[in-house]
Amino acid sequence: MKLVYFAWVRERVGHETETVSLPGEVVTVSDLLDWLKARGEGYAAAFAHPEIIRVAIDRKHVAHDMELPPDGEVALFPPMTGG
Repeated sequence: MKLVYFAWVRERVGHETETVSLPGEVVTVSDLLDWLKARGEGYAAAFAHPEIIRVAIDRKHVAHDMELPPDGEVALFPPMTGG
C-alpha cells in the first residue's frame, strides 16, 4: 500500500510517500492510524490526535471506520482551513 503524507503530517514523519506492507490486524483506517503512531517518534507526533487526521483512499475522502483495500493509495493530511 502506498501512503502519501501532506502538510505538517509529512513534516513530522519526515517523508512525502512510502510503500508499506500492513500487518493482518490493520483492517480499517483507524487501525492504520494507530499502527502508524507506533512506528517511531515522528509518526507518534504526526498521529498523536488521530481523530483530526483526514484520510483519502484512492483520492476519495473516507471515514476512519472504512476498511482498507488490499492495495492502493492512502493519503493522510491535517484538517483543512479556509482563507
